[in-house]
Amino acid sequence: MTAETIDDAIAAVEADFALFSDWEERFTYLIDLGRQMAPLADHERTDAAKVRGCASQVWLVSEARDGRLHFRGESDAFLVKGLIAVLLQVFSGRTPAEILSVEPKALAARLGLSDALTAQRSNGLHSMMERIRREAAHATP
Repeated sequence: MTAETIDDAIAAVEADFALFSDWEERFTYLIDLGRQMAPLADHERTDAAKVRGCASQVWLVSEARDGRLHFRGESDAFLVKGLIAVLLQVFSGRTPAEILSVEPKALAARLGLSDALTAQRSNGLHSMMERIRREAAHATP
């Protein structure tokens, strides 16, 4: 079920993270989220779906339905899969305008990911969010 607003979705992620006392526990939570994600089909892991700028292999696919974008994704790294799961919780099922209203660096900072991730992982997270924003920009009438 999609949260009512994109801010509600971000607040829900913040609340989930707040259940854990430190980032080691949050990373374990993220890995568990990643393990629960359904894998992409082999035919979806294409060069066009691949996200550039990530150290890990990352694929994001989107589908526009009823004026909203729906995303699915996968990675070969468990932590990155968990980050994808968080991004899908925030962005999937949203209108392009809602997606574009969220500034990637502000989101990463709000969730505490800016300080918790290595520079390489932060760059990858930013690349994934920029890819989602490009999809939204292309879907905007």
